[in-house]
Amino acid sequence: MPKIKTHKATAKRFKKTKNNKLLMRKSGQDHFNSRERGKTTRQKRRDVVMSATQAKIIKTLMPYL
Repeated sequence: MPKIKTHKATAKRFKKTKNNKLLMRKSGQDHFNSRERGKTTRQKRRDVVMSATQAKIIKTLMPYL
């Protein structure tokens, strides 16, 4: 049986931690940020741990990660 291919666009956007949790970037960092509060801008710089239901879908696209 052949290997399952990793979805490369997904692999570039998500990172797996030591305890098998998935990290993702917060959305909305590209433009129109001048109108946001400073607190919001700072919070968007951090990676966020995905929920278990979202992570289950992503793990099917990245079988070997």
